[in-house]
Amino acid sequence: MQGSQQGSSQNKVWQSAVIISILAAIIINALSNFFPISGQNIGEISNTIFAPVLITPANYAFAIWGLIYIGLIAFGIYQASPAQRDNARLEKVRAPIVAACVFQMVWVFLFTAQQFWLSVVLMFGILLSLIAAYGWSRMESSELRGANRVAQDEKIFSQIPISLYLGWISVASIVNVASALYISGWDGWGIAPVVWTGVMLAIAAAMTTIITIQFQDAAFGFVIVWALIAIAVRQSGQLALSATAFGLAIALLLLIGFTQYKSKQYKSGDL
Repeated sequence: MQGSQQGSSQNKVWQSAVIISILAAIIINALSNFFPISGQNIGEISNTIFAPVLITPANYAFAIWGLIYIGLIAFGIYQASPAQRDNARLEKVRAPIVAACVFQMVWVFLFTAQQFWLSVVLMFGILLSLIAAYGWSRMESSELRGANRVAQDEKIFSQIPISLYLGWISVASIVNVASALYISGWDGWGIAPVVWTGVMLAIAAAMTTIITIQFQDAAFGFVIVWALIAIAVRQSGQLALSATAFGLAIALLLLIGFTQYKSKQYKSGDL
């Protein structure tokens, strides 16, 4: 009995930590836009120092952070409810989400301070934390099979927000590494930047294909499609690269539609 009470008390602490870390990450990110350390905020650095980096999406694409933060706030409120305090999946998800938010705050500091390789290290910290959260949020459970209320609520307020966050950080990790390599003067082993960018886009699409098929995860896939279209828009002057990004986006949209259709057929008992 005492162990159960102690575990519940620890969960209360983690519930609070999740909300605090999410709000802190949002505030730090907002402040970095108005009071950047080096005089340039994240967007300005991307548009000036890293303007030649071909895999950077168009500026409008970063508006997705608004959706990600709304999702994280919804997750924070959902997991903080007394009914979810001892949810086994959420117990394991809380620490990785807190870690991701803390890493993100440090990343903002390092990137705006133009410590780009150190920012890559923190970016991978965010990525690995979210991979852990993603895995735990999708643990097998009889409660999450089917279309019952518990399954739907947890999908909307836990799985989808984590998918959105992980999807965009997956894109951001590739862009962050490409930017650090660019600032270091890496010549791509003599291979043209357009070719390298095409390879990275193909890898991102392949990764998304695996996740979409394995987890029927439309949210993750839509984030990657959003990024691919934004890259195609930004690189409209590079016809081959723009066509590649747009073509991969269309292919992923078709795959997402197909997997969602098959999933609905399976749940309805048609398969």
